[in-house]
Amino acid sequence: MILPHRERTSSIMASIKYDEYKVKLNNLKPTLDDLGQSLGLEAAAEELDLLQAQSAAEDFWNDMEKAQKVSQRIKNLQDKLDAQQKRLDTVEDLLVLCEMGQEADDDSMVAELEESYAKLEEDIESARLATLFTGEYDSNDCMLTIHAGAGGTEAQDWASMLFRMYQHWCDRHNFKCETLDYEDGDEAGLKSATMMITGENAYGYLRSEHGVHRLVRISPFDSNARRQTSFAAVEVMPDLPDDVEVDIRPEDVEMQVFRSSGAGGQHINKTSSAVRLIHKPTGVVVSSQQERSQFQNRETCYRMLRDKLVQLQMQAHAEKISDLKGVQMKIEWGSQIRSYVFMPYTMVKDTRTAFETSNVNAVMDGDLDGFINAYLTCEATGTWATK
Repeated sequence: MILPHRERTSSIMASIKYDEYKVKLNNLKPTLDDLGQSLGLEAAAEELDLLQAQSAAEDFWNDMEKAQKVSQRIKNLQDKLDAQQKRLDTVEDLLVLCEMGQEADDDSMVAELEESYAKLEEDIESARLATLFTGEYDSNDCMLTIHAGAGGTEAQDWASMLFRMYQHWCDRHNFKCETLDYEDGDEAGLKSATMMITGENAYGYLRSEHGVHRLVRISPFDSNARRQTSFAAVEVMPDLPDDVEVDIRPEDVEMQVFRSSGAGGQHINKTSSAVRLIHKPTGVVVSSQQERSQFQNRETCYRMLRDKLVQLQMQAHAEKISDLKGVQMKIEWGSQIRSYVFMPYTMVKDTRTAFETSNVNAVMDGDLDGFINAYLTCEATGTWATK
């Protein structure tokens, strides 16, 4: 059967496309091999085997806290290995798709091939950026705190929007997100909140979010529908291992107890189980109301205080040697790292990297990877945007 000219042309073009993608896919194989070495997958597999053997021991759960940390580490390592295997499997699946399309003389598979290949490239690039984590604590979990700026309800509502944005980001990456402290706003939103984020390289990813975030929108709280600018500050601290020593003298710490104001039911509001610690020499204040007992909240507060004091030491050292790799940022109102514009147009733009997108809704739904990747790339190359 002789095909019409148009169909023959389409068939030939599809065959050429399939050949092109065969070459691209085969060229990705050594790239993935190099990526595996950069990610240290061989060492990760050995560590996973060791930890799984430990978790099978009869007395494994005798030390609950240690067992939970080991279990989380096992999950992180398994996810890391599974992600690489998925990339390798995708390459093979797409090569099979090319063969099927050519054998069936079917150009309908080209669109699926192009879309899948683009997603694979994006995934490889994200994984490659993970190899840029060279900071001492980049592989650690992290504590992320949001503070509403001046402006009352407007700023407090903005702070709650950021809180949900980071929760969505955690969901996208299968990271565990636990609320440690939450102070409700006067009428809406929140005044401050702290969450513990657990996952592979959590601090390495989210340290780029540290700074002031600015919102421009038509106020939903203004009957005249005027444009409003609001600010919120985000602090990101690495969760440090227990063997990191920080000198915290008892006489330097003031402890306050109060009734919890966040979610938790009647019990949490009837007892003074929430704890606030004030470190007098630095003025650092931390609080926790997540746990049901005052003792547990006190332990959480000391953990948060230790992490925060180490972060202050890191910042002081960086400022002393002028080694912020091109970025001199002060955490103060008006010195925003990122602007979120809802009206009169839609745009989210990072002032440090110049990365921007018009898809505000996607960003507020946790699509922050473009901003994080841009920051890591600028940090690695030392090339930053100029304001």
